Amino acid sequence: METHVNDSDAFGSNVLSVALIGPHEQRRRNLANALAMSRAATVREYSAYPAELKDASRLLEHDFDAIIIDLEASPEYALELVERLAAANTATVMVYSTRVDPNLMVRAMRAGAREFLADPIDVGALSDALGRASSRRQVPGGAKETGGKLFVFLGGKGGVGVTTVACNFAVALAQDCMRNTVLIDLDLPLGDAALSLGMTPQFSAADALLNVDRLDSNFFSKLLTKHASGLSILGAPGRFPNVPASNEAIGKLLAVARRDFEFVVVDAGSRFDLTDADWFKQAEAFYVVMQAGIPELRNTHRLITEFFKAEEPKLELVLNRYMPRSLGVDEGHIEKALSRPIQWKIPSDYATVRRMQNEAVPLASEDSTIGKIIQQMARSACGMPSKQEKKKGFSLFK
Repeated sequence: METHVNDSDAFGSNVLSVALIGPHEQRRRNLANALAMSRAATVREYSAYPAELKDASRLLEHDFDAIIIDLEASPEYALELVERLAAANTATVMVYSTRVDPNLMVRAMRAGAREFLADPIDVGALSDALGRASSRRQVPGGAKETGGKLFVFLGGKGGVGVTTVACNFAVALAQDCMRNTVLIDLDLPLGDAALSLGMTPQFSAADALLNVDRLDSNFFSKLLTKHASGLSILGAPGRFPNVPASNEAIGKLLAVARRDFEFVVVDAGSRFDLTDADWFKQAEAFYVVMQAGIPELRNTHRLITEFFKAEEPKLELVLNRYMPRSLGVDEGHIEKALSRPIQWKIPSDYATVRRMQNEAVPLASEDSTIGKIIQQMARSACGMPSKQEKKKGFSLFK
């Protein structure tokens, strides 16, 4: 392969070393010029793909920080090359193309590309991509200190409203508390957290868990969907994939999420198999959602007895769809049956919840009793005082 090396004297010692592979000369030169203008990289140009995939290993001898590959000249071969180089885990692999095709982008990402650059090149997008590559070089694996708080929602029985409460709690953290928050649906494979918020994500938790070996902050960010409230969402898949969701894989997913977000909210549904995991024990708080029915109370009691110590301070009980004296079971009877106090009582309001489901308007965004209680839950979780109700006074000018 022909090579050309840009003059590196004008660059500082902390710039990236980049291999640029592009059979199409004009596209390659345009990108090389953009890299030179960024003053963030020294570039070695390759005017052809390796003759054989096994020859790709020679690229790694130069210890490049990033390898950028023209995806358009020969997409199938280029994708195989991406996969071969990404598997070596020695450099950030990027691709570029004039074809901004979602299917092509997905295939490139699954092959191991961490950045997709659209040609003509946007200087800002290129600088951001180089910045992320630089971070990976300076901190191997992109590792940062895990600091985000983890909140887990689960219930003793399906249909008690775990997803509704978890979704609105997450929205309140993002919107009312203005915290960088992500909601992850681990109620696989039938979770509907994204659907409850009116979202139809292209990717899901299944994509993260199936690619856990190369899961990092950049890959994770590309799987997320942004809600209007500012909340990021990683939903459950819209089909029935065979996802080997081991606790180790989930642990890595949540570790990456906690590095990038202040608050990580997990909808675990009624998956009790997750409670033995190491990551589960790292949660800031567990919210066990239940209803006042006899089967729900029985299962909740079993859940608490089996998986939570009697003095567990992290556990908060959420009594959902509560109607005082419903079925002859009041709050006192419930607390006696569970041997635990109830921290949160969310009243039954079928019309409001149904409107949320039909119109995808979060309860936490509405001025309803349910919304206000969930907002209080979120504010308590992030250490903020409860909102004070405005007192209605008398005025001659009203």
